[in-house]
Amino acid sequence: MRGHRSDDEQDDAGGGSQDVRLDKWLWAARFFKTRSIAAEAIVGGKVQLNGERAKRAKNVAIGDELRIRHGAFEHVVIVRALSGRRGSAPDAALLYEETAASRTAREALSVQMKSLPGGNDAGRPSKKDRRDLARLRERG
Repeated sequence: MRGHRSDDEQDDAGGGSQDVRLDKWLWAARFFKTRSIAAEAIVGGKVQLNGERAKRAKNVAIGDELRIRHGAFEHVVIVRALSGRRGSAPDAALLYEETAASRTAREALSVQMKSLPGGNDAGRPSKKDRRDLARLRERG
């Protein structure tokens, strides 16, 4: 229909207060690749809004604190702007501010994980590893 704006466009239109769902904000801020993955994380308890477990349809407000667990890492961020539209990574970074304690904890965990033997190894053997395994099998 010509001239008709979708709900997404109405959410992003300029004006007064803007209501943005938690799953939509997490997607727009690029914490998750899709809204459905963001919704699954919320339902799974991996996202807390102001220290409490939230539902995916809960509206986010400026100043809210979000605790987001992503694998082994945990982000604690303060909402600085609202958007229901996914933009570029630099634009998404303007939507939130990560706390200093969260950033240092994540960096320390990253360093610790890198120092572990086989830290980021995906488990797939290299070509040299496969040759070595083949040689061992031939001997036995």
